[in-house]
Amino acid sequence: MQVNLISDTVTKPTQEMLEYMMRAEVGDDVFGTDPSVNELQKRMAEMFGMEAGLFCPSGTMTNQIAIKCHTRPLDEIICEEGTHVYQYETGGYAFNSGVAVRLLQGKNGKISADMLTSCARPLQDWLPESRLVVIENTTNRGGGSYYTLDEMQAIKNECRKQGWYLHLDGARIFHAIVEAGYSPKDLGPLFDSISVSLSKGLGAPVGSVLLGDEQMIKAARRYRKVMGGGMRQAGFLAAAGIFALDHHVLRLKEDHRRAKRLESVLKALDYVSDVKPVQTNIVIFDLKAPLTADVFLSYLEEKGVLASAFGPSTIRFVTHLDVDDSMIDQVVDALQKYK
Repeated sequence: MQVNLISDTVTKPTQEMLEYMMRAEVGDDVFGTDPSVNELQKRMAEMFGMEAGLFCPSGTMTNQIAIKCHTRPLDEIICEEGTHVYQYETGGYAFNSGVAVRLLQGKNGKISADMLTSCARPLQDWLPESRLVVIENTTNRGGGSYYTLDEMQAIKNECRKQGWYLHLDGARIFHAIVEAGYSPKDLGPLFDSISVSLSKGLGAPVGSVLLGDEQMIKAARRYRKVMGGGMRQAGFLAAAGIFALDHHVLRLKEDHRRAKRLESVLKALDYVSDVKPVQTNIVIFDLKAPLTADVFLSYLEEKGVLASAFGPSTIRFVTHLDVDDSMIDQVVDALQKYK
């Protein structure tokens, strides 16, 4: 049996989700007439207490559109050094929006309001003007850690003080919601825009929704079009998102439980030097020299376990919808038998 822990993006639609998708009522979303897309956008906006939503092919696109909406060329965005918008979106902030980036070194992928206080720049011809702060919740490279409501409120207060916009890359926001116990509606007032991925822990095959006020989303539709993101009968895909919201949110705690089991096993292994604190579904650990990530990944693959390298001696596991307890047993057995 193969266990794929490379990412929660590898999930495949369940049979029930596929059947729901095939029954979707569809139209032409470029003209705004796809009822399933409209339902998903309306539902997500209401869920997070925001005015409007926009269904897009990917979280990268929703993040890039948000940056475009909130900034002007020669502006600057501020983010933690491990965030997705900096690490994994091909420098899109520069390519699409002509902005610079200011990186902060946070803890487990998180920044604080105090860190932002020192970021204010004087208005000088030779400096970019800070315009937007981006935070990621949960954090990917930070090992799935999440922000508390108080932490996000403090960041929002500092952004308001400085006159900056605040965007949430919520690629795994529902993991934070179910683990921290806050509500999606708690988040809407804190952010000028929110990107919510449907294709990771929620198990939809594709898609993210960008949330904001009506004026922003009106502009975002034009940016989506120019980026090639205007899909036609997208309702089949939107229906997967609707199904996921109904059936795959509360079960995320199962992924967290399995990830924490892996954490406890890894901490007891003599060839592991460090394990990042596991709060949700991501497990990141370091190997002791001379063991390298490539060597260990090859061993795991021989045992039917797939994972990803996060550095020369760092490995990432991600639990998800397609991984059950018996699969975790297989991973634990492989980990404990390595010599």
